[in-house]
Amino acid sequence: MNTAFIPVRGGSKSIPLKNIKPINGKPLVYWTVSAAQNAECIDEIIVATDSEEIKSTVLSFGFSKVKIYDRDTENAKDTSSTEDVMLEYINKSDLKDDDLFFLIQATSPMLKAEHIDGMFKEFSQNDSDSMFTGVREKQFKWAGVNDKNGLKPVNYDYRRRPRRQDFEGLIAENGACYINSVGNIKRDKCRLSGKITAYELPSYTLHEIDEPTDWIIVEEIMKRV
Repeated sequence: MNTAFIPVRGGSKSIPLKNIKPINGKPLVYWTVSAAQNAECIDEIIVATDSEEIKSTVLSFGFSKVKIYDRDTENAKDTSSTEDVMLEYINKSDLKDDDLFFLIQATSPMLKAEHIDGMFKEFSQNDSDSMFTGVREKQFKWAGVNDKNGLKPVNYDYRRRPRRQDFEGLIAENGACYINSVGNIKRDKCRLSGKITAYELPSYTLHEIDEPTDWIIVEEIMKRV
C-alpha cells in the first residue's frame, strides 16, 4: 500500500486559510491532491484537516483516491509539527509497517504526478530507507555571523574557487514530497530515517508558499511551466 498523506490545517497566520485560497485558478490544496490522484504509484490519499471548510473544498474535487482524516485539535496548532499529525494518523490506521508513506505538502503546488511516480521508481530501484525531493543549488555558501571570527565557507574552498560547471553544490529540500516506510516512521518518529537519498526536481520547484510574497512568485512560475 502506498499512501499519500497531505496535512492541511485551517489556521494559518501569514496567509489566512491559505490552503483553499485560489492560486492559478484553483484552491492551493487542489494542486498536490491532483498530483497524487494522477500518480500511478499512489493507492490512497489521506487529507488530514481540522477545518470543515477545507474538508468540503477537498471533497468537491471528486477525486476517487481521496479520504478525509479529521486530525485532532491538539495536533493542528501553530506549535504542532508535521510529524505529530503523521504519527497520530499512523497510530490510528491499519497500515502495515512495510507500507510506504508519502508525505506531500500542500505548500508545494508545483509538484506533479510525474514527479511522484519518478521518485517512487527511483526509490524502488535503490537501497535507500527514505527519500526527499530536492533541488541542487550551486551557490557558494558561508556559515556564521559577521563577528570578530568572520564567516566560514560551507561547501567550497574560496582559495580554489571552482567553475560552476565543475561544482557539485548542495541539495536543498524543497518540502514537496518525502517517502519512508510506516515502520521507520513509527520507530524514529521522523519523516526521514536510515539511509536517506534525494530525488532531484527542477530548480523552480524550490519555492514553497509560506509568506504572501511566496504566493506571488509561485503563481507567476505556475503560469509559465
